[in-house]
Amino acid sequence: MSAREQESALLRRTRIRLMAWSGGSTLVVLVLLGVAIYGAASASLAASGVAELRQRLAEMSVNLGVDAGGPVTVVSDPALPGVQLGGASSGTIAFMVSRLPGVNGASPLMQPLGAGAAAIIDPSVLAGVSTQPIVIDTSIGNAPVRVMAAKVPDGPGETVAVVIGDRSAEIDTLRTLLLVLLGGGLVVLAASLVLGYLYAGRALVPIRDSLRRQREFAADASHELRTPLAITRAAIAELRRERSDPAAVDRALGDLEDGSSRIERLVDDLLLLARTDADAIELVETDTDLALAAAEATEGFEGVAAGRDVRLVLDVAPAPVRGDEARLRQLVGILVDNAIRHSPAGGRVVVAVRGGARLVVEDEGPGVAVADRERVFDRFWRAPGAPAGGTGLGLSIARWIVERHRGSIRVEARAGGAPGARFVVELPGA
Repeated sequence: MSAREQESALLRRTRIRLMAWSGGSTLVVLVLLGVAIYGAASASLAASGVAELRQRLAEMSVNLGVDAGGPVTVVSDPALPGVQLGGASSGTIAFMVSRLPGVNGASPLMQPLGAGAAAIIDPSVLAGVSTQPIVIDTSIGNAPVRVMAAKVPDGPGETVAVVIGDRSAEIDTLRTLLLVLLGGGLVVLAASLVLGYLYAGRALVPIRDSLRRQREFAADASHELRTPLAITRAAIAELRRERSDPAAVDRALGDLEDGSSRIERLVDDLLLLARTDADAIELVETDTDLALAAAEATEGFEGVAAGRDVRLVLDVAPAPVRGDEARLRQLVGILVDNAIRHSPAGGRVVVAVRGGARLVVEDEGPGVAVADRERVFDRFWRAPGAPAGGTGLGLSIARWIVERHRGSIRVEARAGGAPGARFVVELPGA
C-alpha cells in the first residue's frame, strides 16, 4: 500500500470515529432527555389523575339516605356515588362500601355493595384502608383504571369510599409521547450522523492539506538537497583523481565549500520553517526603527552585490515600529538577497523605507508574472528561469516574519512598466 493510500485509509478511519462520537454523544443526550421528558410527563399525568380522584373523594359525604348497594347511575352531584358527566370530576365512579358482618356467605368486606364490587376491588386491600387514602393502578377487563379508597370517619359501621378513574387517556397520551420521542430521536440521530459526516469531512480538510504539504515538503527538500550533494560527490571524485594537481585540488575544495554552504543554508531554513510550523519561535518585540534594520541588513550585502556588479541604493526615512529587530533584519536581508540574485550585471537594487513602516525593495530583473505573484511565497517554488543558488524557502520565511508582525507583503510590477519586481512590506507603526 502506497503512502497516499495509507493516508486515505487513516482519514477514512478518522472520519468514521468522528461520526461515531457525534452520533454516540447525540444518542446519549437524546436517551437522557427522552427519559426525563417521559418521566416528567408520566408523573404529571399521574399526579393530575390522583388529584382528580382526591377531589371526588373529598366531595363525597356520608349520606345515610344513599343506597350504597343500588346500581351505579349517572349523577350531577359530585358528592353522590355514580358516574358524573361534565365538571372537574367527570369520568369517575364513586362507591360506598360498608365493612359489616357477612350475610348469607357474602364477603364481609363488600356488604352491601353487591357481588359486582368484588370484581373491581380486592377485599384484602379494603381491609387495611384507613382515613388516609390509598391509590392503586389496576385494570377492569381491558380498561386501565386508578382506584382511590379511604375510610369515611362518620359512616355507619366502617364505611369505605372508593373512587375509580379511567386511565385510558393517560395511557394513550404516554404512548403517543413515547412514539414521538422515539421517532423524533431517530430523526435527530440520523441528522446528527449526516451532519457529523459533513463536518468531519470539513474538519479533515486542514489535516489532508497538512499531509499533502508534508509530502510535497519532503519531496521538494529531497530534490533541493540532491544538487549540493551531487556537487560534493563530484568534488570528492575529482580530488581522488587529481590529488597531485594543485589547481584541481583548489577547484574541488571550492566546490565542496559551495556545496556545504548551500546544504547549511537549506538545513537552517528547513529547521526554521519546521519551528515556525510548530509555533516554537517567539518574537522578542521592542521599540525599534525599520529604517535602521534596513540599513544594517543592506550594508551586509554590499560585498555580494559588488561581486555580481549590482549597485545597492538605500533610501530610508525614520519608521518606528514595534517588532523583533533580528527578524526584521532577516526580512530585509531575504528581500535584498533575492533582488541581487535576480538583477542583471550593471543593474540596481533600491531599498526604501518610508514613514508608517513601509518597506519597498526593487530590482531590475525579469520580474514576476501576474499568475505567479501568489505562488512566489510558497515553499520551494521557483519561477521558470530563476537563477541557481537559492533554496526556494527565503520568501516563505519572509512572509512568516511579516505575518508574525501583523503586517502584509506583496509583489508587484515596477512603476511605469519598468522591468523588474517590486516587493512591498507594510507593518503597523509603533
